[in-house]
This record gives sequence, structure tokens and C-alpha cells, in this order.
Amino acid sequence: MSIFKQLQAVRVAQARSQQARQELAVPAQALLARGQGHPLATVGVAAGAGFVLGQLNVHPLRVPGLGALLSGTVAEVVAQAARLLAEFTAGGFDPS
Repeated sequence: MSIFKQLQAVRVAQARSQQARQELAVPAQALLARGQGHPLATVGVAAGAGFVLGQLNVHPLRVPGLGALLSGTVAEVVAQAARLLAEFTAGGFDPS
């Protein structure tokens, strides 16, 4: 592969990365705004998740390979979940 093809591949990858960031920015902002509107619910979910993980004795540093999983696949799943949640909440559903 020539240097020019490698540079082109890098530019294409950078453009895809930038586009993915822009697509994720709007739902992430909506999710953050909702979290700021309901801070106790946000803290409650985080505390509940921490409690469950603590009871299961799960810690990312204790399980081999989990750190890489958290930085890769799980991060993508969380991003997709954030996007879906933001789209769901933007649909006019307001429980209060």
C-alpha cells in the first residue's frame, strides 16, 4: 500500500469519526439535559448500578479483559442506548 493510499485511508477514517461524533452530539446533549432536569433520578440510577456491581463483586480491574471491553464494545452499546433514549424522550413523553 502506497503512502498516498494510507493517507487517504486515514482521512476517510477521520471523516467517519467526525461524522459519528456529530451524530451522537445531539442525543447525548438531550440526555444530559434530561439528567440535569432530574438529578435525583440520575444519581439514583448511578447508585443502583454501583450497588449491584458491588454486590456481584464485579470490578473492571479484577476481571481480565473487561477494561478493554468497557473501552470498546460496551462504549458503543452505551452510545447507541443514549441515542435511543434521547430519541424516545424527545418524542413528547413526559412522565411529570
